[in-house]
Amino acid sequence: MKWLDYIQRYDEVSYRWFSGTWQCRPKVVLARVVSMSGDGWMYALLCAGLVLTEQPGASTMFWLLCLTFAVELPVYVVLKNTLRRQRPYQRLKICAVIQASDKFSFPSGHTTGAFVFAIIASHFFPQAAPWLITWAVTIGLSRVALGVHYPTDILAGAGLGSGFAYLALITMELI
Repeated sequence: MKWLDYIQRYDEVSYRWFSGTWQCRPKVVLARVVSMSGDGWMYALLCAGLVLTEQPGASTMFWLLCLTFAVELPVYVVLKNTLRRQRPYQRLKICAVIQASDKFSFPSGHTTGAFVFAIIASHFFPQAAPWLITWAVTIGLSRVALGVHYPTDILAGAGLGSGFAYLALITMELI
């Protein structure tokens, strides 16, 4: 068996265990709400609120996020469409709680975006860092609970988002 087969097997076992613990309605509703908080328009709304209330650093954070997402999104799309990993509900023939907006699962775009936002926002608002990182992790977990991602999709999204966020922050410091 190839190492990718081991990863797939691990993902299927861990996915079934995790999603099985989230089958009651209140948990599913919570997972949907958490997942929606990671939709792209939410980042714009949060940034607009910070800019409008004249929070120090909010404008810089907004533009840094815009530039980071402008670089991250094409890389994410190329990865997803090159690797073409089926979503759990497609491969395992199960009923997903939601239907994803695109076909493939690896890496998780919601998790990638959440980590970009959380890490960059944590730089500008360090007192909120524990909450922001917890929120980003929770977004990833919600995507598994909803049946649209495997655990390694989430790990890859967290790594990709963190990498782009730190690269953006380092670049900002050098300029």
